[in-house]
Amino acid sequence: MKILLTIITSWVTLFILTSQVLGSPSSLKDTVTVQPRRTVEAHRLHEHILVDGILSEAEWQRAGICDFTQREPIEGAAPTQKTEVWVAYDDEALFVAAQLYDSSPDSIVDRIARRDASLNADWFYLGIDSYHDRRTGVFFGVYASGAVADGSMYNDEWDDDSWDGVWESAAKINSKGWAVEMRIPYSQLRFTQQDEYTWGINFARKIERNNEEDFFVMVPKKESGWVSRFADLIGIRDIHPPARLEVMPYVVTSTTQTNQYSGSDPLNKRSSYFGNIGADIKMGLGTNLTLNAAINPDFGQVEVDPASVNLTQYETYYSEKRPFFVEGSNFLNYGFGGANNNWGFNFGTPDFLYTRRIGRAPDGSPQHSGYTKMPERSHIIGAAKLTGKLDEGWSLGTIQAVTSAEYAKTDSDGVRFSDVVEPLTYNGIVRTLYEHDKGRQGLGIIGTAVVRNLDKDYLDDQFNSGSYAFGIDGWTNLDTSRIWVITGWMAGTLISGSPGRISDVQQSYLHYFQRPDVSHVSIDANARSLGGYGGRVALNKQQGNFRFNSAFGLLSPGFDSNDLGYHSRTDILNGHVVAGYAWYEPDGTFRSKSFNIATYRSYNFGGYKIAEGYMAFLYGSFMNYWSIDGNLSYSTSSVDAYRTRGGPMMKTTPGYSCNLGFSSDSRKMVTGSFYVYGSRSESGSYTVEFDPGIGFKPSAGINVTVSPYFMRSVGMAQYITTVSDPTASSTYGARYIFSKIDQTELAASVRLDWTFTPTLSLQLYMQPLISAGKFYGYKELKQPGTFTFNRYGEDGSTISYVDNSQEYLVDPDGAGPNSPFTFSKPDFNYISLRGNVILRWEYLPGSTMFFVWTHGGSDYASYGDFNLHRDLNNLVSTPLHEDVLLIKLTYWWHP
Repeated sequence: MKILLTIITSWVTLFILTSQVLGSPSSLKDTVTVQPRRTVEAHRLHEHILVDGILSEAEWQRAGICDFTQREPIEGAAPTQKTEVWVAYDDEALFVAAQLYDSSPDSIVDRIARRDASLNADWFYLGIDSYHDRRTGVFFGVYASGAVADGSMYNDEWDDDSWDGVWESAAKINSKGWAVEMRIPYSQLRFTQQDEYTWGINFARKIERNNEEDFFVMVPKKESGWVSRFADLIGIRDIHPPARLEVMPYVVTSTTQTNQYSGSDPLNKRSSYFGNIGADIKMGLGTNLTLNAAINPDFGQVEVDPASVNLTQYETYYSEKRPFFVEGSNFLNYGFGGANNNWGFNFGTPDFLYTRRIGRAPDGSPQHSGYTKMPERSHIIGAAKLTGKLDEGWSLGTIQAVTSAEYAKTDSDGVRFSDVVEPLTYNGIVRTLYEHDKGRQGLGIIGTAVVRNLDKDYLDDQFNSGSYAFGIDGWTNLDTSRIWVITGWMAGTLISGSPGRISDVQQSYLHYFQRPDVSHVSIDANARSLGGYGGRVALNKQQGNFRFNSAFGLLSPGFDSNDLGYHSRTDILNGHVVAGYAWYEPDGTFRSKSFNIATYRSYNFGGYKIAEGYMAFLYGSFMNYWSIDGNLSYSTSSVDAYRTRGGPMMKTTPGYSCNLGFSSDSRKMVTGSFYVYGSRSESGSYTVEFDPGIGFKPSAGINVTVSPYFMRSVGMAQYITTVSDPTASSTYGARYIFSKIDQTELAASVRLDWTFTPTLSLQLYMQPLISAGKFYGYKELKQPGTFTFNRYGEDGSTISYVDNSQEYLVDPDGAGPNSPFTFSKPDFNYISLRGNVILRWEYLPGSTMFFVWTHGGSDYASYGDFNLHRDLNNLVSTPLHEDVLLIKLTYWWHP
């Protein structure tokens, strides 16, 4: 209770001090534009519309909607070019046509790219809120070249382009400018049966050469809201929500060639072949819910994950790229609703669903030694996803998936064994949310479960038998203008397993209950479960020139959602305050600019301050459309409870960092960016990073980006290992070994996007990586809670390198009674070359063929030094590599 009062008092103090700088929240009042809601009338069609981009039908000859307003570059000004839009409908679809006038048709930017790509080109946008809940919807975009984009909208202002609808469009440049026609089948919209419908709708247009954006309903830059501002679409009657059924069978085949295995390996072959068939089914349940089911699904991803070198104890996070899990994921979002800004400083809000856990690489260990063949991933036997609206205000999202038991095969001197390395597992999540008064308030719940079938005795201590989480979240606006909002969430977790397994979990990097110098956590060797709780509450200013955000959150030491979710730390109470100001009007130098200051502080549940910092952020967009952004930060001295990997706390020394970036006008044929980062601490540690980038668009369908990256880091206390020694009484019977480290890393991301037509594209991605780390100046922690060390080779201690075993031999007191010990040489040189080539062909609407070649090559050595010539030669001729050629065909069918 004392520490809770301390952190709350500190948080309130920070809140008050920051408020005094920029004024109290009640004084930061902004005017909100209140305009009558606009209406658009849809006309019933009495003729067939050929979607060809030629506006020859009689329906498009009547007077259309022309009243647009600029948002960029001059907010509130009249557009420089006229836009005229028509909306019509028949029994099966909604039709939208637009004539986008242009006095210089030859200056229209008609770049082309594959679906959902972000293009610097002229475009037309359509947003539809068919639920008419003022919170959610779908959007459709068409570029002047005919390229398309689509996605979903949620939380009023957020969008997600993972949804790919099946709809028709065409665009053509004509003597007046360019024209677009769109046909949106009702099967792609969600609405309930009514006699007459009112939907939300909005239109927008971009004139790329002017960087001009014109809107039918324009939301001022200093205000918030998007879907809630949409016009009312009226006039649609006598239509019926269609029965929705889509089936997408697939066939996939691949061949893999690798030299990662020796010729004497009887299990792992250098050549292998794979084939599979299955189907995805999408079915409407009622008018609002959508069931996605997968039969023998292919949940492999087409794109490769980037390589990285991780010297921390934390797990590397990878983004989800599998369409089944990405599409509709907004229905499963938790903890962030209601607010348009969610800052986090030294507090990692946990993800309750990290779908990369489903179908992951097996996490167990074989029980026998010898040649071993491990499965690459857990096979998903079946999966189902249900998303949509239950009724007005209620939404639902759920995923249920079962993965099979996976076996490692081992050949031990000719004797074959098969051991379970990943048990049969059920993964489930249910999320529901109720939004009241058009989203002014919200209340939701989430529940997750992971249940494993541990039918082998040796699995008991390797896996949790069950893992569960339950949470509540919500928000409420504090005023009628929706300027201020309070959001929050709270949740509990429970994992179960054998005493051996739960003991291992208690000592894992997420918990470190074995820490010897704290009293608020300890290992319970007989425990069969571990529970925890967490939560966060935040106050956010949604709109206006003044910005403000403040939050307080906590995660108890036993909180653990990592079986199905992702988070990297617990045992934390954290608060922050952010305040700033944004200018949206051009001043002759900047088109817009902003400045923010922030402070944060964190404690653990034992009352120790584990982080405190002060930050300043700046951003500016110049009149020539170049931009600058950066930040400065200063962190004070605190203690680190994780650096010794479960040992006593260490002091962290004060430090500062700076980040500065520039980017050029994205409309140009050649674009550039440059980011530099630097940090230094009082201990002498420092890091510098350079991240330049260049883009080249030589033609309408080709886009090349090259982003090299260079990092040099020198650390004064890199953790090496822990050695038990009862004589090390000052550090609780163990020696915590550290060293200095000099790490250099050089990498690049190279992308080529070559689009032939809106449905045929070629994508190339390549990532070379060279990373070298030299460790020196070995030492051990001298006293807990300090940044002091006993350095080996001084004060009677000795250290020597044993070349034939590549180990260091340390005697901590020379001729004294303490026992010598060894540890492996940690120096490393890691090189990697990853890449793939993807040819995508949407040969029919919703049906796609993929041709994919993937290359992965890597090598590891222990030189420690960075030698560009040597490492580049090794990179080109990586001795260990794998090449995969894959062909996948999907076919979209609907009755």
